[in-house]
Amino acid sequence: MHTDKHDISTEQQAPMQDTAPITADNALEALPWYAIHILNNRHKSVVAYLQDQHLEVFIPQQYVDHVDANGKIRHELRPVVYNLVFVKKTMSTAQMHDIVTRANLPFYVLRTEKGGTTYYEISAREMYEFQQMCNPTITMRRYLSEREARLKPGAKVVVTHGPLKGISGRLVRISKKYFLLKEVPGMGIALKVSRWCCQAVDE
Repeated sequence: MHTDKHDISTEQQAPMQDTAPITADNALEALPWYAIHILNNRHKSVVAYLQDQHLEVFIPQQYVDHVDANGKIRHELRPVVYNLVFVKKTMSTAQMHDIVTRANLPFYVLRTEKGGTTYYEISAREMYEFQQMCNPTITMRRYLSEREARLKPGAKVVVTHGPLKGISGRLVRISKKYFLLKEVPGMGIALKVSRWCCQAVDE
């Protein structure tokens, strides 16, 4: 997966935007999210369909430099991956199943186990933290495949200082640097962090 090329620690960035604040008081009442896997390069069609169903869609994005038809370098936001999006659970499971089955599009909701029938639900708290870490203005960040993230050893921690304060994940080492790794179904994201700003928590 793509890695941001700028070597700047998150400690040097401005605080992340608080677009959907979740507190300890409302985290349990907030709605969970589903992870949607898309096949056959139909990202735009699937996203348009989900939005037509009045679903809130989150797409991890990053800034990418590319050369346009006139030979000019453009700096624009693009999806990190084109086979995964997230939707908020604003309907019953049965309603979501109906939306999937009548779509006539190549996508499915990730499930808790292979061959199972239960959709995997990402808690509001975990999704909120994941969205904050996906802020495209943050540099020194890496996106990992689900398998790559799972294979990274590291202790569970919570950040106690800086712009990532309050966010939990695993403290891992990548290229001899420390990163805070957050995993969600389908992918992982790792941000550069000082290990002295992290406090171990019970698994």
